[in-house]
Amino acid sequence: MNYFAHGMRFVDRPYFLTGTALPDLLSVVDRRVRLRRKNVLPFTQDESWIQSEIASGIKQHLDDDHWFHSTQGFLEISTDLSLMFRKLFVNDQYARVGFLGHIVTELLLDAVLMEQNPGLIDHYYEAFHQIDSLKVEVATNKMVNNKTDQLKHWLIHFYKEGFLKDYLVPQKMLVRLNQVMKRVKLQPLPGETIPILKTGRGIVEKRLNDLLPPEHYVS
Repeated sequence: MNYFAHGMRFVDRPYFLTGTALPDLLSVVDRRVRLRRKNVLPFTQDESWIQSEIASGIKQHLDDDHWFHSTQGFLEISTDLSLMFRKLFVNDQYARVGFLGHIVTELLLDAVLMEQNPGLIDHYYEAFHQIDSLKVEVATNKMVNNKTDQLKHWLIHFYKEGFLKDYLVPQKMLVRLNQVMKRVKLQPLPGETIPILKTGRGIVEKRLNDLLPPEHYVS
């Protein structure tokens, strides 16, 4: 599950919503920094409202990932996409098609949710505009193994960049995907990826309830 799917239900709780983004955002800010459940849980009951909201948002993210990656919808759709990428990279036995199937499923889910909830992405980003990024960094550093002094800057960048909106356009999504590929030191994806993104989006839209079962996810 990606940023918007994690946070779209909590746009009225800016610090909780920020917590839902932190595990993924920290993997961009500093891959040495990890949010472990055992370190986060005690802070969900912290006397500081901001601390408890952030910790509770992180817990929500971890809980979401646990059930989401076990759904039949995710397993089947990510496999289908992996097979499409395998056909694209038929002559490259080292292509990370499993990784691509996984991440593209999650990004396409964000795109479908944004399309089906017009204007909600603006409220999502507005929530980040309301937070104190330094307070978020201080609160986060209480729960991690390695502290960071970069998070506050990245939170501002995340809000200003607004890159999630690019997922709505396949060509722009490809640009964002290639930023991920560069970050994890993989070869950039070619333009032939765009038909896969278009086909995959249709699959995700049709199987939305299989990806987000009502017993786990109430939008």
